[in-house]
Amino acid sequence: MRTNSLIKMERHHIIDLDDFSQEEIALIFATTDAMKEILSREIRRVPTLRGKTIVTLFYEPSTRTRVSFELAAKNLGADVVNVTSSTASVAKGESIIDTMRTLEALGADVIVIRHFQSGVPCLMAQHLQISVINAGDGCHAHPSQALLDLYTIREKLGHIEGLKVVIVGDILHSRVARSNIWGLSAMGAQVVLCGPPTLIPQELRRPQPLKGGECPFPPLTIQENLDRALEEADVVMVLRLQKERQEGGLLPSLREYIQLYQLNSARLSRAHLHALVMHPGPMNEGIEITPEVAHGPQSVVEDQVTNGVAVRMALLYMVTGGKG
Repeated sequence: MRTNSLIKMERHHIIDLDDFSQEEIALIFATTDAMKEILSREIRRVPTLRGKTIVTLFYEPSTRTRVSFELAAKNLGADVVNVTSSTASVAKGESIIDTMRTLEALGADVIVIRHFQSGVPCLMAQHLQISVINAGDGCHAHPSQALLDLYTIREKLGHIEGLKVVIVGDILHSRVARSNIWGLSAMGAQVVLCGPPTLIPQELRRPQPLKGGECPFPPLTIQENLDRALEEADVVMVLRLQKERQEGGLLPSLREYIQLYQLNSARLSRAHLHALVMHPGPMNEGIEITPEVAHGPQSVVEDQVTNGVAVRMALLYMVTGGKG
């Protein structure tokens, strides 16, 4: 694989996008371009990470993200070990830090972790010498998903700066939304959040300045009326609505949510003709999005899945030092 034109990324871990610069994200895009070239070949394997061991450690169920990381590692020639919460020693009382240190001692070079508690990947990065990639932690962050979303937008529309991106749905519980807010803002997009008042975090409505005076979140717009939010939108990112939100009293009913916040063809017509429809998956068709929109000509959901492998190949390559 030719990498002479690529500059190494100095980051040892990928925890979130809140401190990524535009230049760093552009570098990831350039590396992803090289990875997509590999995936276009008849034999989609290179020995770049031969001798490296990638461990995927998932404490939550996952298909897309876990398989995507595993394919990415194998495409680069790495050995892959999959560990689930049911097989990890934490089920027997071992602390997660001890589990991580054991995996490090066994020769892991990178640990890709998904955990139901926010902050766990950050904690691991503080205690390990090897690289940690956050594959989703609680409601906090999902950086690789946001990066593949950004890459797909750039691939389809040619740029990100100046675009109006509407994120609609359950913002409160969405790690995808939070990472996208940081990534999109870093790349110069206008971010609009839309959803029921009970599903939009208060800290995003009126962010309190930190001690140094800086704002903890980038500038964004909140619009609770979806029809207004979609006017002149370039990208519509729909989030999955989980049934427990209604059961938890955050929504009066699914029927009302569908009436007010479902993305259908009529609503999508308010956006630009070139507007992209995105969804991190899995989709609840008929609830947050109609089938005709989910699988229509403006949908790039399948492209997101495909690009996810290339983006994660890039991240694995870069955190291991860009050698090969």
